[in-house]
Amino acid sequence: MENVKQFLREMELDNRTAALLTGAACGVGALVLLVQKVQKVCRHQEAKEKIQRARNRRADSLQRAEQAVLQYKKSLPGTDAALILAMSLSELTNNLQEGLLSPEDVFYSYMEKTLDVNKDLNCCTGILLESFDQLKTVASKKEGLLYGVPVSIKENYAYKNHDSTCGVIVNLDRPAQKDSVIVEVLKRQGAIPFVKTNLPQALLNYDCGNPIYGQTVNPHNLQKTCGGSSGGEGALVGGGGSVLGFGSDVGGSIRIPASFCGICGLKPTAGRLSSVGLSPIYRGQKSVSSSPGPMARDVDSLALGMQALLCDHMFSLDPTVPPVPFNMQIYQSSKPLRIGYLENDGYTQPSPSMARGIREVKALLEQAGHTLVPYSPLKLDYAVNELIIKGVLADGATSLLQKLEGGPLDPCLRPQVMPYYLPTWLKKTLSFLLKPLSPRGSDTFGSICGVGSIPELWKQHAAVEDYIQETIAEWRRLNIDVLLCPVIGPAYNFFYCCKLSCVLPYTILYNLLTFPAGVVPVSTVTAEDEEELRHYKGFHQDHWDKLFKQAVTGGEGLPVAVQCVALPWQDELCLRFMKEVEQLVKQSRK
Repeated sequence: MENVKQFLREMELDNRTAALLTGAACGVGALVLLVQKVQKVCRHQEAKEKIQRARNRRADSLQRAEQAVLQYKKSLPGTDAALILAMSLSELTNNLQEGLLSPEDVFYSYMEKTLDVNKDLNCCTGILLESFDQLKTVASKKEGLLYGVPVSIKENYAYKNHDSTCGVIVNLDRPAQKDSVIVEVLKRQGAIPFVKTNLPQALLNYDCGNPIYGQTVNPHNLQKTCGGSSGGEGALVGGGGSVLGFGSDVGGSIRIPASFCGICGLKPTAGRLSSVGLSPIYRGQKSVSSSPGPMARDVDSLALGMQALLCDHMFSLDPTVPPVPFNMQIYQSSKPLRIGYLENDGYTQPSPSMARGIREVKALLEQAGHTLVPYSPLKLDYAVNELIIKGVLADGATSLLQKLEGGPLDPCLRPQVMPYYLPTWLKKTLSFLLKPLSPRGSDTFGSICGVGSIPELWKQHAAVEDYIQETIAEWRRLNIDVLLCPVIGPAYNFFYCCKLSCVLPYTILYNLLTFPAGVVPVSTVTAEDEEELRHYKGFHQDHWDKLFKQAVTGGEGLPVAVQCVALPWQDELCLRFMKEVEQLVKQSRK
């Protein structure tokens, strides 16, 4: 009996202890939740303060530049800014070097135009106020291929004492310690980098909006996007505020804004120009290569930009760049070319204007004596899913999502990245369930899981190398010099880029292959194109085909472009082909 009483007393004690422990655990849990909530509020407040400081810096730089322009115009009221802004880059450099124009007149003409363009397009992340000091030293030296030329640079180019945020909050308040190699070389060549331009949040997107600087719009239609990720450059050059700009391209990021904004852009061979001092959203991804490159109103300007950069100073600053100067002989060659062409890639049906652009340019090239050969990309489904998506998101998007922490998701990115947050098991389950309903959706969910392990990553890298060699062998079999193919267009309505990664193979394929590729405007969207678009069904007649039709609707009058591609290290041949297209289109209009 005594033992029973003792047991009951202990049970009573244990119950009291359990109650106390349970209460304590609940209290600790509530405290943890409270601390987490406070931390979240603090992080949110810190992000808001960082964004506001960045916006204040931008507003201050724009205001100070505007005051400087007014002061200059007051002191020298006779400058013919319209004449300066109408000149091509080659005309501008000739006039500057011959002393017919002063660097000051050119600089302030473009500064004023940039400030005006930015009010409509929101394309600038800040004026580089140091450019006013550089102007004084440039005017006294009179040196370099780009002597006295104001140039614009994408926001992710390092410029000393300025942020390169890539549109994400975690990169704010981390100013560059020194200039990127390209900026250093531009300065050595007499150019004056004077403004940084906008890009999409986290770069891996072909729109142009972020929570820090907002959405950039299209110079031809304010209700359309300018494209991305070098969208600020596309808008500024297309709007007349810059005669020569520099962007970067990891999936079409120079070529798509060039197409949307009606300008020329070149993605050089990966490694032809130095990337030292250019910020990617994350480092270490080797399957799909990024390239810095020029953007301008005409092909000659791109060639001059490349010629200026491919100099001893670049080769000295970055010995990893092959010391191969620009080959003017190839660029100026006029021998007939054997040209591969495709009207569609078999993966996404092009818009009517995209396809028409190819047909019209093909006819012009044939009339000019060139040989046109039908071409199809090899194993595109495999390349897209196994090589491109699994390459870019090899870690299952972990690195990208880490960079997005600490701030809001921009509307132009949110739909694209929401599936990345799902656990791997759920992505794989969705991939399986979607297979009979949406093959493209199924493949995408499978690919965004990444490669899974280091041995698998090595296999993936080997597969990329094999694919490049197989493609080169196909070019050799067909004996083609260059390739004519569509580029995405016309400019989309807002918030569709983030839903239409399926269209990217038109451009990103050449990042995978490391081939140089450039874009030339050749036409504008017609009423007939719009009428044909009404009957657009797409190859798959799935959700993405319907979205693409919605994205490009209402494009009458917008630019139409084509894409020109060459083999690795044949950048000059690519530019020569682009120039040929440009000239033939101009002649046909006469």
